[in-house]
Amino acid sequence: MRGYAAHASTVPVLRAEAAATLAQGAVIPAHPLALTADRTLDERRQRALTRYYLDAGAGGLAVGVHTTQFEIRDPEHALFEPVLALAAEEMDARADSGVVRIAGVAGDTAQAVAEAELARSLGYDAVLVSPRVAGADDRALLDRARAVGEVLPIVGFYLQTAIGGPVLDRQFWREFAAIPAVVAVKAAPFDRYRTLELVRGVAASGRADEIALYTGNDDAIVADLLSEFHVESPDGPRTLRFVGGLLGQWAVGTKAAVDLLARARTAMEGDAVAYRELGLVASDMVDVNQAVFDPGNDFHGVIAGVHELLRQQGLLEGTWCLDPAEGLSPGQAEEIRRVRLAYPDLNDDAFIAEHLEAWLA
Repeated sequence: MRGYAAHASTVPVLRAEAAATLAQGAVIPAHPLALTADRTLDERRQRALTRYYLDAGAGGLAVGVHTTQFEIRDPEHALFEPVLALAAEEMDARADSGVVRIAGVAGDTAQAVAEAELARSLGYDAVLVSPRVAGADDRALLDRARAVGEVLPIVGFYLQTAIGGPVLDRQFWREFAAIPAVVAVKAAPFDRYRTLELVRGVAASGRADEIALYTGNDDAIVADLLSEFHVESPDGPRTLRFVGGLLGQWAVGTKAAVDLLARARTAMEGDAVAYRELGLVASDMVDVNQAVFDPGNDFHGVIAGVHELLRQQGLLEGTWCLDPAEGLSPGQAEEIRRVRLAYPDLNDDAFIAEHLEAWLA
């Protein structure tokens, strides 16, 4: 089982190569779902997406997460295992041991543990634990995470409330980060105060050196990558930073995101030119995100928006979602075309055009 190694205390640990990538910081796209017009899996284009992300330089993939559509678990679709397996096959074909394989798990404890066990059998390194569980309080979420953490290493997830995430305070994140299996946390509350609460909770756990912080704040990617958080820990004052991103935003413009992360590292090492360049790009990224993620309509078109940009680039055939009620908002396609043309350095059009035929072969 490629993604799992047993520790003496039965706490699962990451493969050394995956652990190194995660700690250094990487671009980890949240993988979309390619469907045909009759809403069945389009395997050819699903594989093409994975090939695009890997060729673009992504350091990992997150599969079976919100961007992949939670409905893949529904019995009438039964796509959770096939979709995870396809991505695993493509990652196997690259033989790049540094790529971090992350599977999303959802549902109550029994479901989440079963999904983690499946992910482990397919060679995944870790699981991103969705906090969206009906009727679960903080204690139930923590108990569930501990159970899942007996199967695979865990990436925590602060999901924004607009799409069903709960409000999670500093004490929650302190207790969550204290779970030995936790190796990273994705902050995606789309709220600066709640992001700070997460970082302070991780610091208070005493495990900050063992946990990589990843931004999922699609509306504040550059700000997060350029921020230093001055926080207290059991060992005294600490400075923590986001080392990378696990993002639906980076399901598009992935090669550009790899360049952006590299420039952010250079900027934080003292390169004033890189810092200024990123400051100029930050608002452009928000403009792209606003078009793709549809916040003006309460994120109704968030998944279809990712599909639409990929459709305009030829990677997807349409914007179909498993839920027929999900789709683009009025005018969203035009907005996406506007930002795609306005910011060529952020969208990968030329890169995709050069390689699309090979990815679809």
